[in-house]
Amino acid sequence: MNIDWVHFSPWAALTGGIVLGVASAAFVLVNGRVLGISGILGGLLVPQRSDASWRVFFLLGLILAPASLSLIAPELVGTPRIDAGNVSIVAAGLLVGLGTRYGSGCTSGHGVCGLSRLSPRSLVATLAFMASGFATVYLIRHVLA
Repeated sequence: MNIDWVHFSPWAALTGGIVLGVASAAFVLVNGRVLGISGILGGLLVPQRSDASWRVFFLLGLILAPASLSLIAPELVGTPRIDAGNVSIVAAGLLVGLGTRYGSGCTSGHGVCGLSRLSPRSLVATLAFMASGFATVYLIRHVLA
């Protein structure tokens, strides 16, 4: 295993984790809801009038925040490199969506909010997410390569 020391950014990762944790805690305290992206997006599939506006604004914020940062400070925004073809990306997206439905939530809902609430279901879901990710990377890099 090689670590890319030029692009290794523990401070940025720590800062992002702290911001995500504070935002999740604030969201639960203010709204009484778990901050899970799949649930927020899923709530728009069959929207209720009283519920739709905050969901739309939340999702717009996910898109507009990095776009705004790239305009204000482009040196802080890197270009992601994805070593996969379009078919692989679509298949991965569909599998993640399917897993999110079967797991009754996504990694942000279970891993960040559920674990902080000591939810046994979220612990099992997070372990399953992580084990699946580890197995997928191992298979793709060492067995199928």
